[in-house]
Amino acid sequence: MSTPQAPSPVWIPRLLDLPALLAKRSHFLFGPRQTGKTSLVRHSLPKAKIYDLLDSSVFLAFGRNPGRLEEELGPEDSIVVIDEIQRLPSLLNEVHRLIESRGVRFLLTGSSSRKLRRGGVNLLGGRARIKHLHPLTWRELGDRFDLNRAVNRGLLPSIYFSDDPRADLEAYAGAYLQQEIVAEGAARNVPAFSRFLKVAAYCNATIVNFTNLANDAQVARTTVYEYFEILKDTLVLRELPAWKQSKKRKPFSSSKYYFFDVGVVAALQEREFRPGTPEFGDAFETYLMHELSSYVDYVSSESLSFWRSTSGFEVDFLLGDHTAVEVKAKANVSPQDLKSLKALAEEKKFKRYICVSLEPRPRKAEEISILPWKLFLEALWGGEYRP
Repeated sequence: MSTPQAPSPVWIPRLLDLPALLAKRSHFLFGPRQTGKTSLVRHSLPKAKIYDLLDSSVFLAFGRNPGRLEEELGPEDSIVVIDEIQRLPSLLNEVHRLIESRGVRFLLTGSSSRKLRRGGVNLLGGRARIKHLHPLTWRELGDRFDLNRAVNRGLLPSIYFSDDPRADLEAYAGAYLQQEIVAEGAARNVPAFSRFLKVAAYCNATIVNFTNLANDAQVARTTVYEYFEILKDTLVLRELPAWKQSKKRKPFSSSKYYFFDVGVVAALQEREFRPGTPEFGDAFETYLMHELSSYVDYVSSESLSFWRSTSGFEVDFLLGDHTAVEVKAKANVSPQDLKSLKALAEEKKFKRYICVSLEPRPRKAEEISILPWKLFLEALWGGEYRP
């Protein structure tokens, strides 16, 4: 199932270097719909042979005879792309054989690994690595980045540059997103899933109370758990685990959840995030979750977590075991805003304690660095936050 995707007016070079990845090994490339997988492939691999399993003729041909893949490949076809591989998991056996027998490098793209993992299919026995493509980042957009635009439109390429972003977001977050989930064969009660999706959007960036969410969405608690797994499997939802190594204060163990794109949250909540409101603070935090998740996937491969104590202290993000990050969408950060970072500093576990803010200039409050968001991102993508 597919919907037309409006092209962005300019090509934005992405941080993932597909030729470099495929020079080493075959790869799966997963990412939510419209993150730009197809555009990246076309710009990065212009000579690759591409098969799109959304094309019914291609799907039917390989569904009837997976061996046809080898028949169509010539000696010059050293790199082959199969788009939407989750639609035909049985084709992976043939891919596996061609990697072994002919040394072909495959890029296997998809918007979900659900059918692949849950079907117990051949995931190429470690012969292919997994990468994820995220929406656009600050580093990729450069001078084209605008914080208010990013927070309200999100960073899906076709929507960030859209001349009617509200309509495009409504289409993405409404019937289109629901249909994608139903196409996975995982949620057949569309009205119930629709109610759940809107309620879940209001739980974005929080530790979720599944009982309350089930009541609000008018579905069983067990169904809510199932729906959350669907959203994670289809890469719409990201789980942020709790850091449990604090000794001085008892930590929470429950995870927090973030939607992959803050614009999708805005559409589902049917609101605009205006600076100075609590909702803008949550949206700003969700945006920074996106930047940190992208950095972890593209660059560092470190863990990302958060800390919350049972006594109420909470630090938004912990990068690896070295950098603690608190997010405050304020132009004037007060000592009260730094209490959680100071409480965590008492554990003496981290090298850096950073408050990312809307303040115009950097400053230092004892061991805590208070940084404008842009300076934080420059340092993050510049590789300054290392173990």
